[in-house]
Amino acid sequence: MFEEFLGRYPYFMTVILLAIGLYGMVAKRNLLKKAIGMSIFQSAIFLFFIQGGAKWGATVPVIDPQRGMDPAQYMNPLPHVLILTAIVVSVATTGVSLALLLTIYQRYRTLDEKQVLEEARRKA
Repeated sequence: MFEEFLGRYPYFMTVILLAIGLYGMVAKRNLLKKAIGMSIFQSAIFLFFIQGGAKWGATVPVIDPQRGMDPAQYMNPLPHVLILTAIVVSVATTGVSLALLLTIYQRYRTLDEKQVLEEARRKA
């Protein structure tokens, strides 16, 4: 039982991080906390895809004469490359969300979702 858990702990951590991120995005009223929840949720997705691309006993995809030409002996680099791109997109998304939060705070003097919506309805 314990060995089975150790073999799958990245998946358990992914589920825990997904739950924390989803909770932060749905349950919190502060917009900054929602942005942090989104970042945690994205990190959980990155962990899930990187774990799926890992192989025990595999090596980088450079042909090694000792290992031969068997593709099962090498890791697939595609998930790692895609996650690298996703991390760049995540940083950009976080930067834009923080810039929007700064603008919202300057205009409404709060980051509370309900107060911002009420104030926006009043001004409209």
